[in-house]
Amino acid sequence: MLVLTLRWISSKQIDPPDLPGIWGDLVYTFYRKQQSHRDREEALTSIIKRYQQSSAALKDAVVIVDAKDRLEWWNSSAEELLGLKPLIDKSKSILNLLRDPRFIRYYKRRHYQEPLELTSPINEEIILQYSITLFGEGDRLLVARDISRMKQLEQVRQSFVSNASHELRTPLTVMRGYLETFLDQELPRPILRGLQQMEQQTHRMEGLVRDMLMLSRLESTRHIADEYPVDIHQLLKDIKRDALILSGDKGHKIELLLDPEHDLVGQDNELHSAFSNLVFNAVRYTPAETRILIRWQVSQQEAVVSVEDTGQGIEAHHLPRLTERFYRIDESRSSESGGTGLGLSIVKHVVIRHGGQLKIHSQVGKGSCFSCHFPLDHVIRLENPSSPPHND
Repeated sequence: MLVLTLRWISSKQIDPPDLPGIWGDLVYTFYRKQQSHRDREEALTSIIKRYQQSSAALKDAVVIVDAKDRLEWWNSSAEELLGLKPLIDKSKSILNLLRDPRFIRYYKRRHYQEPLELTSPINEEIILQYSITLFGEGDRLLVARDISRMKQLEQVRQSFVSNASHELRTPLTVMRGYLETFLDQELPRPILRGLQQMEQQTHRMEGLVRDMLMLSRLESTRHIADEYPVDIHQLLKDIKRDALILSGDKGHKIELLLDPEHDLVGQDNELHSAFSNLVFNAVRYTPAETRILIRWQVSQQEAVVSVEDTGQGIEAHHLPRLTERFYRIDESRSSESGGTGLGLSIVKHVVIRHGGQLKIHSQVGKGSCFSCHFPLDHVIRLENPSSPPHND
């Protein structure tokens, strides 16, 4: 009996032998467990096949990367969009295959709240949006989506805004030229007052056109093409000087507190536009003789440029919408200040393009703080730092 039982167990025969007594019961029990295991195995195999078929049908590239950055599995779309090769690239490091410095920086950051947009490594006409999700013990699920069509439509919209803004420049320049000529003449007071208001609104329209053109350019891509060292200390000192001129008789107390050992890497003109928008907003929307603090500080986690004021503050329900285009807390106050309603949108896009995040904290009656948070990979250490953190 034992020999027959062992022979059946070691063979590929499915049906058990017909044995009498306890041996028959033992063989039948083993047979049921074997059949149950086989059913579960078939069910799991079916699930795996369905998963592979569904993943293969996805137009998005799906890649599983282990804790050591090695490729474990990918679907057919990953081969088309990322150029991964079956068998050849198995177990290779993803950082050796996707070598764009911006992707490497994004991948190593391990904070994936925002997706990354880059051209495909095998086709520059394809724009991919990378999203990464952490799972397991350090494993990653990478999804790359082809957003070329969406980008083309967005480009059409941006081109329209850009072209319309350019077309507005010429008539506004002509109008301003004639208004300046008329204002130099001796005119009756009612006419003079009307022309002065026209000139004021013309300047405002020119500012709006300028901001629309810049915002259109910033929205064209979420990442800067080239990075250069930016003298953040001199840049903020220049902004302080301009802010004091803007403040004029209001007598704002504008202070600088700067980390002396570090600078930023990025686009000088974009950062100047972002930080000046924050400082000038503080000057425009806070009462006279109040304190405004411009701070540049670097910690072990991040670098921050912040603008704090002791003004009237902003109600909490406004905060999530402040960076929307043309959103105004108080329409009359914004019109009087000459703002275009695009300043904070510009700030947000500049900071995003530099890998950072804009945060806004405010409390009614106590003031506001607008802070631009940058990752440490956008920070450089100065070879010859100045004196300890100083207040200008």
